Amino acid sequence: MSLKQIASIVGTSVSTVSRVLNNTSPTCASKDLQSRIWEAAREIGYVPNETARQLKKSGQLTAPPAHVSIVLARISSLEKDLFFSELFRSLEVELLKRQTLIDQVIYADESLTQDLSATDGVIILGRCSERLLNHITAQTKNIVGIWRNPMNFNVDEVICDGKKAAEQAMRHLLSCGHKKIAYIGDCSYESRYVGYCNILIQNNILMNYALIKQTDQTKEAAETAFRELLEYKNSGKNDFTAVFCANDSSAIRVLEVLRTQKKKIRESISVISIDNVEDSQNTHPLLTTIHIPRGEMAHMAVNLLLDRIARGHEEAVRIEFPCRLVLRDSCYTIPPL
Repeated sequence: MSLKQIASIVGTSVSTVSRVLNNTSPTCASKDLQSRIWEAAREIGYVPNETARQLKKSGQLTAPPAHVSIVLARISSLEKDLFFSELFRSLEVELLKRQTLIDQVIYADESLTQDLSATDGVIILGRCSERLLNHITAQTKNIVGIWRNPMNFNVDEVICDGKKAAEQAMRHLLSCGHKKIAYIGDCSYESRYVGYCNILIQNNILMNYALIKQTDQTKEAAETAFRELLEYKNSGKNDFTAVFCANDSSAIRVLEVLRTQKKKIRESISVISIDNVEDSQNTHPLLTTIHIPRGEMAHMAVNLLLDRIARGHEEAVRIEFPCRLVLRDSCYTIPPL
């Protein structure tokens, strides 16, 4: 269970493995290499040197490492969602720091039949259905959910309010003079869509449903939706000056499409979104977005789960982190008339 063994499996250096697992240099390896290192670490049940030294010195661990399962409740693949991919990586770092092993990574469609009886606790990523939660709670009470809004379930939860994040994004667009604002994202039971609507209503701006595009929040769906919006704009049917995307993945693809348009169009549309994933710092123009504190949320979720496993608390705990605006270059100000 050594760094050398992981390096041999993956085909890289021990120093690179160490930097990735200790998160000391996020850019020291490609995303693909980082994923393969973490996968190898999970496969061999890697634990940090401190645990190994403790075992060597005393002959036994003062406390055996906890085993947890991670349930991905909203997505079918980490590769398809940048936010949850980075949140998952933050969880792996925090669990490793606490000498906690990941037993299983389960996608929601699998978890309805998955056996969780041998795990010490479960971390749920993303909005969870009551049916899914009932299946999990029937097997363990040691549960913490990380999601954007309170779910009113009797479990520990770490949240960053998606409605508040959307409202913050919309207020920024309004402060820049935008009133014709399109929306690309999920509209069903979605807090970010509620936030979008709330700000329009509060500012007496009529809803233009032709500018609202329901998508599954993937890059492909966002591109289709945005091209439809551009057709409306070019035909003169529904003009707009800004696009609010429900996540960075969608916004990144929107900016890519926008770069292929004529200069007049490129410079007439502002883009803003939510998440502040790593790739949002590499767009052209740089993406203005709302930061969701993934690292802090992962840190607190692990602390809550391990405390519950140790019987440190029994009542359900809710911890909410604030979001914040990250100003970059993708939003412009409309000059006053």
